[in-house]
Amino acid sequence: MAGAYKTPGVYIVEKNAFPNSVVEVATAVPAFIGYTQIHDNKGSSLKNKACRITSLSEYENFFGKEPLDTFSLVPNTDDNVPNDFRAADTGYVLARPNSKKENERFFLYRAMQLFFKNGGGPCYVVSVGTYKKKKEDGTFEDETVTSAALTGGVDVLLKEQEPTMVVIPDAMALDFDNCIGVQQHSMQHCDKTQNRFAVLDVFNGFQERNKDPEQDCIVRFRGNLGINYLKYSAAYYPWVNTSIVQKTDLDFTNFVNIAELKALLDAEAGGANAAPDIKVILDQVGNPTRDATAKTYLSDDELHKVLFSISQTYKNILIAMTKKLNILPPAAAMAGVYTMVDNSRGVWKAPANVSLANVSSPTVNITHDDQEDLNVSTTGKSINAIRTFIGEGTLVWGARTLDGNSLDWRYINVRRTMIMIEESLRLATKAYVFEPNVSGTWINIKSMASNFLTGIWKRGGLAGASPEDAFSVHVGLGETMTPEDILEGYLRVTILVALSRPAEFIEITFQQQMQKS
Repeated sequence: MAGAYKTPGVYIVEKNAFPNSVVEVATAVPAFIGYTQIHDNKGSSLKNKACRITSLSEYENFFGKEPLDTFSLVPNTDDNVPNDFRAADTGYVLARPNSKKENERFFLYRAMQLFFKNGGGPCYVVSVGTYKKKKEDGTFEDETVTSAALTGGVDVLLKEQEPTMVVIPDAMALDFDNCIGVQQHSMQHCDKTQNRFAVLDVFNGFQERNKDPEQDCIVRFRGNLGINYLKYSAAYYPWVNTSIVQKTDLDFTNFVNIAELKALLDAEAGGANAAPDIKVILDQVGNPTRDATAKTYLSDDELHKVLFSISQTYKNILIAMTKKLNILPPAAAMAGVYTMVDNSRGVWKAPANVSLANVSSPTVNITHDDQEDLNVSTTGKSINAIRTFIGEGTLVWGARTLDGNSLDWRYINVRRTMIMIEESLRLATKAYVFEPNVSGTWINIKSMASNFLTGIWKRGGLAGASPEDAFSVHVGLGETMTPEDILEGYLRVTILVALSRPAEFIEITFQQQMQKS
């Protein structure tokens, strides 16, 4: 200011020529919540803490690897239940031990593998517990997945700004009511923060639709999810058959009734008539006291390799186990697809008509007619289908939120694009809090928002032949504010945007015309 000068001379005054810029926030940073093998960072516990990672190897450093999934070999006496494998002229099923349900297992680690295989990148992990818990006598027992632990993990994210998605694979290990409760909590969390999106799986989504509404997984999901917070979530059906788990990842330690396995292997080898060298090998199966000093001693790994090479029954059982463990809920894969599409095309591109990596097929084959009820429902709760197309593989064939009846928030890319724009402008505008509520501030905010939205429009994120068609920014006295607003400290900005929507239905009309020559 001229009045501040006391000494004659030349003074340089610099003025900013441009308004503040808006930094576009990340759009694809999912947060995964569930149970892990460990939760340790160099001796410091990571339990119920949001930990940012960028790769599967980094996950394994902090949280360990897969759980030991165990099965019992049970002769199949129910003609309505398909066999998992056959041996000694008998059909067998692989049952979960201790009366566990088929889907009562820890899903998180393999969900993380599926996420990174499908284009996933930086993400957050909240470990709410480990696979084993210590008892009072010092021994360990299997941990039980609880809804309280998972909802507590969701609440941990309230203190984090970066995550933009919430995925809870281990919710599928709960019973139906608790699973729905966890999913409702995650949707409520997204509505509260207004800067993230819940990607949901359908409970028991590996099952086919059932004509009995009380047994139909889609009807139950829609009927119990409620009507709140639907615009902040999307769901996918069915589950998928993956290639995440390999035969080499399993061995005889995955069986709880090892005696039954040994009996099947003995029968295949000829029982009492088995070759002496085969008998020596089979005697070591399930024998924890075998002598490590004996010449015939084989380590667990060596024994597994020998059995795999000489026994077709052993190989068939491992194949059956692999098939069961490779049935996974698709939400984690979709989080990877969201990331890949965002990075390659932008958040405004619908995450659909995209193939899934490391997925051989959906567990249920959905036809064109089958998808009608999934995509358009009187309840508005659209379920996005995962379908197989000949020559194209397994594709994501739906791009709707659960708020399917809303013209504003029907599409996933519309909802997520709006989240990105809102959050980016919110963070940028914080610089003007407590600035004078005068025309100079209004002009700066308007210029800042307009420049940001012009950049989005140029990249295809907004619809319109020109920036004027794509958006408008309004701020000022008599336009968005009254004198009373200014006296009370309110600076109101109104922004209108034309978001691009996917061409979900393409109609090509053909009509015959008269011959002209």
